[in-house]
Amino acid sequence: MSKRVRLKISYDGTAYHGWQIQDGQTTIEGVLTEAVREATGEENEIIGASRTDAGVHALGNIAVFDTDSPIPADKMYMVLNRLLPDDISVVSSDEVTPDWHPRKQGCRKTYEYRIYMAPVRIPVKRLYAHYTYNDLDVAGMDRAAKGFIGEHDFTAFCAAGSQATSFTRTIYDCSVRREGSEAVISVTGSGFLYNMVRIIAGTLMDVGLGRKEAGSIPGIIDSLDRRQAGPTLPACGLTLIGYEYNE
Repeated sequence: MSKRVRLKISYDGTAYHGWQIQDGQTTIEGVLTEAVREATGEENEIIGASRTDAGVHALGNIAVFDTDSPIPADKMYMVLNRLLPDDISVVSSDEVTPDWHPRKQGCRKTYEYRIYMAPVRIPVKRLYAHYTYNDLDVAGMDRAAKGFIGEHDFTAFCAAGSQATSFTRTIYDCSVRREGSEAVISVTGSGFLYNMVRIIAGTLMDVGLGRKEAGSIPGIIDSLDRRQAGPTLPACGLTLIGYEYNE
């Protein structure tokens, strides 16, 4: 009897060309699809919640697939982890209703972006945080971050090439904290536009560098002008923390 299995997936995105399957490229979805095929002996379609970009990491991305396999849904993660490489892991698995879809459920989605501050580059951090030799004004960045909270048209924070039909998104929380030598930007929202979190991070970094005022965020949002926001920071500093579904 067919069942829908939900997976919570953690991965280091460094070696992958993003989540989504692409011809000639190694992707998270592609590797996961092969592992599920080997485990079930079936041709399964994997439906992911977030199509993270190349180099972006995840602690809790979500995906589902349908299967007739006798493997219990709550044991599927153990089988898959024997088949996956060391930089991808299924944290947990369970059974959901046949119509449960990871991109069509009400949810809160959280990303973190890390910037490390040091006099010189620290090689072991290069894959997981963006580097600056400046000591950022983290308190100012945190004040500025509050300007993103609420429902807004985030056209100014969307990279070219987006296929979105609406640029309105809701940000539930946005904050910046210092952890040792790192500034950690945390953003929770209903969903995000193409490169939106990396542009938010770039704009907040501009605040931390004194290039923008902490109170400038509402005006940038209202401008609907991508040129008014900060740069798109590199993918390496971004991690999808996870989802909270309304279940």
